[in-house]
Amino acid sequence: MSSETAGGDSTGDAATEPADGLDRETKAGRIRELLATEGDAVAENTRGFNAGRYESTGRLDDYEALKDRARAIKEDAIERLPDLIDEVRESVEANGGTVYLADDAEDANRYIREVAAERGAKRAIKSKSMTSEEIEVNAALEADGVDVLETDLGEWVLQLADEEPSHIVAPAIHKSREEISELFAERFDLDDPPETAEELTMFARERLGELIEDAELGMTGANFVAADSGTMLLVTSEGNARKTVTATDTHVAVAGVEKLVPTVEEFAPFVELIGRSGTGQDVTSYISTLTPPVASPVPNFEADGEPLADGSADDREFHLVLIDNGRLAMRDDETLKETLYCIRCSACSNACGNFQSVGGHAFGGETYSGGIATGWEAGVEGLDTAAEFNDLCTGCSRCVPACPVGIDIPWINTAVRDRINRGEADPSQLDWAFEELVPDEEPGGLDLSTRLVGNYATLAEWGHRTAPVANRLANFGPARALAERVVGIDRRRDLPEFARESLVEWFDARGGSSVAPAEADREAVVYPDTATNYVDVERGKATVRALEALGVHVRVPDLPGSGRPPLSQGMVATAESAAEDVYAGLAPHLDAGRDVVVIEPSDLATFRREYERFLPADSHERLAAASYDAMEYVFGLLEAGGDPAALRAPSEGTGPVAAGRRLAYHPHCQARTVEVGEYATATFERLGYDVRVSDTECCGMAGSFGYKTDYYELSMDVGEPLREQFGDTERTVVAPGTSCTEQLDALLESTPMHPIEVIAPRE
Repeated sequence: MSSETAGGDSTGDAATEPADGLDRETKAGRIRELLATEGDAVAENTRGFNAGRYESTGRLDDYEALKDRARAIKEDAIERLPDLIDEVRESVEANGGTVYLADDAEDANRYIREVAAERGAKRAIKSKSMTSEEIEVNAALEADGVDVLETDLGEWVLQLADEEPSHIVAPAIHKSREEISELFAERFDLDDPPETAEELTMFARERLGELIEDAELGMTGANFVAADSGTMLLVTSEGNARKTVTATDTHVAVAGVEKLVPTVEEFAPFVELIGRSGTGQDVTSYISTLTPPVASPVPNFEADGEPLADGSADDREFHLVLIDNGRLAMRDDETLKETLYCIRCSACSNACGNFQSVGGHAFGGETYSGGIATGWEAGVEGLDTAAEFNDLCTGCSRCVPACPVGIDIPWINTAVRDRINRGEADPSQLDWAFEELVPDEEPGGLDLSTRLVGNYATLAEWGHRTAPVANRLANFGPARALAERVVGIDRRRDLPEFARESLVEWFDARGGSSVAPAEADREAVVYPDTATNYVDVERGKATVRALEALGVHVRVPDLPGSGRPPLSQGMVATAESAAEDVYAGLAPHLDAGRDVVVIEPSDLATFRREYERFLPADSHERLAAASYDAMEYVFGLLEAGGDPAALRAPSEGTGPVAAGRRLAYHPHCQARTVEVGEYATATFERLGYDVRVSDTECCGMAGSFGYKTDYYELSMDVGEPLREQFGDTERTVVAPGTSCTEQLDALLESTPMHPIEVIAPRE
């Protein structure tokens, strides 16, 4: 995939061309173009796949156990990879085949070209293979005069259209049925082109069938290869891999070294998971296991009326080309190593709100697309390629539970973003203003936009101290125009208004908790996250009132920001420093047995997930076990015997529209990932509210992402399903996350409430 079709955040002033070669205006224009031309088709198909995944995996009683087993197999295989390479070489050679370990794409293509030349091949037929896309073998063979034919329908359509794939599993997902019909009419000069899906498929089948008969070389990929026997597993939707293997006398299989597993028995969990994860199919249409060279006789299409001749299988030739191309180096890289566990199912793409809107022509690199693409492209192509689209991963983490082998894709993307930052930063530059004003741990010369957003906690504290002057300046036209030009903050977004009195100041001014420790059933610390402490103070006050109403002695200590903003910008060292400071501030409370109640879902997810990377294991486990989402904590108090009558019931009203009872609730994406989003629904229903939960998993705002000029249109497009579901509702709209609240406000022109504000007693 070329840089002209890739998205990614720009750096520096708009007048300065960023590392990916596109300025903000050009990049935003490219995204608008893809939203208009490919967005609808991509959205319909990926959302359909994602819904199918939920339905299909929901029928598995042992889904999580299968994922754990699959993960363990991949971990073991990658750990033993050098030995498995030696073992599969022995196995394949014992079967009569040949194994070639290619250092890189050029090396692999040289070998394949030699095989084609030795066999006198004029035409090669291929079954879909992302690895062959990675090494660009088609172009290499065509340079030698070999006609290369894609037999997978989607790949063939793209070959005819001279386009790149936009999806790992469904390469032509961006094309509608009508577009494919028009393409066939143009390419084959058809007066009456096929129109229905069945007609298009049959037309392709007939055309491809005629061309396959003249092929001398067949190429496939391999989903998995068993090292002990050389047996390959091919999982396909159309069965053309079988034709490719049997129709010619020479079979070349191209596979990354990471596809090796010890034995055929290890195929089992992947057969269960790969189709369910990618397209929502319980079982993919064609599951083939073969140990090449296959024993099937070679067909003679010129004498198709005669039986296949016995013994012609002896003429078969098999070559397994194992591709390194950076993979063995990735194996030794603690950040990129997990990428090698990927089974290329596309679940991360289908679950991603941004990918659902623009597809792989924006959210992808030279070959790979979607969330996992950053790891692959950084490993096989380099950081420059990964930088072109890396910022399209917003860290919402919806891909984490979707991944059948549990890869922490957001962390890979964050860590690669950190490397990109450090590669672009010039340590010789001294950003004196930032060195004096911000506490970050990053090198001098870091992109101004990245540094500004990454230091949002400091910005919010200064904004609070200087409110209301800061609020007036933030909405002053010339100031907004300057912010858009210099740091890429889109002027169409309303900026948050800083509070004159922070949550910590309010709590101290009221004299602390209204429930004395001696009278309390429990003690809890309400974590004053940056947004709650300096912007949305009311939800913090509501949390204090709700907990006190249920007999909790509350404390609101002055604590630093969680490190979530710098983490989102790839400022890993700064995020790690924040984690250490937060833990130091909370440790005395943990020692005293107090619970930690967190209002902002992204901060809770940071405590429970990302802090594992930054804190000693026992410290992380201790904090994670003691931290609760605000509504999760309230639900637990009610379950433990708390009096629901102490909270606000629907009859008292929650807003001017809903008459108090009917709510429209959008859970935060990261709240879903750490499995706390359902506690608000459960608490509402227990108190008698009528709740409608949004179908959309990510609102599209994603913290700073939705503020950026490059991505404003994309952010709004991702949130459009929320407008469609809740735009005309007469319910009170409720959302726990700061980003969700801002996005819903922009989409619905109505500011949502935090769930805790709905149920907390009034002041």
